[in-house]
Amino acid sequence: MASESPVRHRQSPRRRSPSRSPSPRTKRLRRAQGERSREREDSRGERERRREGDKDRTRRDVADVEVGDKRRRGGSGREETEERKRAGADDERQTRGRRQRSASPLDRSSRKSRRSPERAPASRHDEGSNARGSGEEPNDEDDSIAKMKAAEEALAAKKKEEPSFELSGKLAEETNRYRGIAILFNEPPEARKPNKRWRLYVFKDSEPLDEPLQLHRQSCYLFGRERRIADIPTDHPSCSKQHAVIQYREVTVEKPDGMVEKQVKPYLMDLGSTNKTYINKDPIEPQRYYELREKDTIKFGNSSREYVLLHEGSAE
Repeated sequence: MASESPVRHRQSPRRRSPSRSPSPRTKRLRRAQGERSREREDSRGERERRREGDKDRTRRDVADVEVGDKRRRGGSGREETEERKRAGADDERQTRGRRQRSASPLDRSSRKSRRSPERAPASRHDEGSNARGSGEEPNDEDDSIAKMKAAEEALAAKKKEEPSFELSGKLAEETNRYRGIAILFNEPPEARKPNKRWRLYVFKDSEPLDEPLQLHRQSCYLFGRERRIADIPTDHPSCSKQHAVIQYREVTVEKPDGMVEKQVKPYLMDLGSTNKTYINKDPIEPQRYYELREKDTIKFGNSSREYVLLHEGSAE
């Protein structure tokens, strides 16, 4: 009897089921999500670039305004070069920050996966420094706005009307005071003391009164009723408080031989009195100089007193 050989069934090895690949629909969804995320990142990066570009333009404008102010104020070329270098460094720093922020999330994840554990602390340090830098941006922006405002105010102040330093007459009025009273007369630049000993002889009804008045000790003599300031008081009611003045002036005189010399001569001026001033019975116009000559007769207002001008060399 033939022995039956045992039949061995060879079991074929099990094939490992390969990992299931995502379906086309899943692939489309992932692709659409990736595209949307990239679009969002691109739009966000574009907005940040625009914002940074506006800040850069603001800083450049401020730098230009400051450079212009320094030029007008006489700033040196070295200061302008430093300002340009500082503005260029700020632009480079902002450009580097924009490049770092414009990286997409996929690039960031791939960079993080490629980093080794040893560099992880350094990356955290960099992130902290970037965070601090981003926190300082508003301060820089505030500073730039403040500088722009200051520059605008400076330009507006320069455009304002320049102050007028013309003479208004108030200073002369305040300084030309004596014993609390404003003097109506200012001596001219050519005022001088006389070389001759001039005298005024006072007559009333053709009769002499007292001694003659000496008129050679100073360059001018004021006549009037205000005794606090008058050099020669005139107490008649028709006379004004500041009636007239005798002023000695240095003038150029031509001699008969054609030579020119300077002489000091007396002049009379009415100070706008109510009842006028007279020389040899002729009224004179106010605020004008009239030359006085030897033996001229002066009269003030309606007073009966007459003043005759003589000097030490006059003939009796």
